[in-house]
Amino acid sequence: MMKPANSNAAASAAAKDGATQEFVTVFVGETMFGLAINRVHDVFIPTGITPVPLAPPEIVGLLNLRGRVVTAICLRRRLGMPRAQTQGAGMAIGLEQAGETFGLVVDGVGEVLKLGPDTHEAVPINLDARWRNLALGVHRLDGKLLVILDVDGLLSFGAERAEASAA
Repeated sequence: MMKPANSNAAASAAAKDGATQEFVTVFVGETMFGLAINRVHDVFIPTGITPVPLAPPEIVGLLNLRGRVVTAICLRRRLGMPRAQTQGAGMAIGLEQAGETFGLVVDGVGEVLKLGPDTHEAVPINLDARWRNLALGVHRLDGKLLVILDVDGLLSFGAERAEASAA
């Protein structure tokens, strides 16, 4: 299922209009992130990952998911977070963009949360600069912060590199 390019704008508008939104929670270390449920296609354990020579560090490699070649991207590396103390199998979230399938490798997958505008806030100014352009906002939940990630932004890192090298 292809999403229109402005799906993140629609999500932000829905939050402002008071609509309830659903997010799949994922963890990298102790940090909790949210992905819009309408962007998530699969949750799986990544196995048989084949490294790709000269790939950006975020790309873990390629894997086979039910006969489809999937690019595995490490969310930890994508967000510039420190290396994990223990190397476990982890989990992956299946995402699609522009006809391509991606597996976003995370430390763990939580639950689906249905959240309203009462807990939603804009991206805090003190949020790490590496995350600011990849976040759509935050939700404060019982002493925890849920950072809502922009799936389009997460998966467009190739465009960022091209822009940086052209500048």
